[in-house]
Amino acid sequence: MPRLPRLDLPGMPVHVTQRGVNRGAIFRDDEDRHHFRRLLGDACATHGVAVHAFVLMDNHVHLLLTPTRPGDLCRTMRAVGQNHAQAFNSRHRRSGPLWQGRFKSCLVDSERYLLTVIRYIELNPVRAAMVAAAQDYRWSSVHTHLGLARDPLLTPHACYDALGRDPPARQIVYRGWLEAGITQEEIAAIRLHLAQERALGDRRFQQMLETTLNRPVACRPRGRPRKTTLCEG
Repeated sequence: MPRLPRLDLPGMPVHVTQRGVNRGAIFRDDEDRHHFRRLLGDACATHGVAVHAFVLMDNHVHLLLTPTRPGDLCRTMRAVGQNHAQAFNSRHRRSGPLWQGRFKSCLVDSERYLLTVIRYIELNPVRAAMVAAAQDYRWSSVHTHLGLARDPLLTPHACYDALGRDPPARQIVYRGWLEAGITQEEIAAIRLHLAQERALGDRRFQQMLETTLNRPVACRPRGRPRKTTLCEG
């Protein structure tokens, strides 16, 4: 069965993740990560895509992006993926694919779910037991959101800006939000919607998207549909 086209709605934030083939490394050192950041910044500037959050792990990346035109998300990720793979293979004298298939993406309801997705992204190194606190990991957007740095790659989302009247107030509120942690239910929901490439949000949000895109956007039940018998109504 052919894959459905990716959910694509300009102006809507998208959670993106991409893994290395067979969960192998896509970054071996800081130079690899610096190069990926430069590629991401260049591609996003070229295609008008805003970066709201990111984390660069050893074998995968998470990004929160907002494209402005149809197809710009795919064009951005294609440019970054191809150029990074070519440079990585050349630098480390390897051959073959670097990425585990195409990237996964999930539209995000900015009213209720976007800050949860940012927290999920920035707590990734903590869940992986790489650091004790999110700000201890260098390669993420958390330092900008906590006011510890100013990353030119980032465009703060309006939901983050709404946390306070000025940057110090926002940073205090976000620190509390980050330190409150994320529940297992929230983690499971984010992962499920990414795996199925559906829209993360409440039913009203999903119905709006289904009307706009003229296609289903909610997650499908796991497993095969249950067969009905003649005795069942």
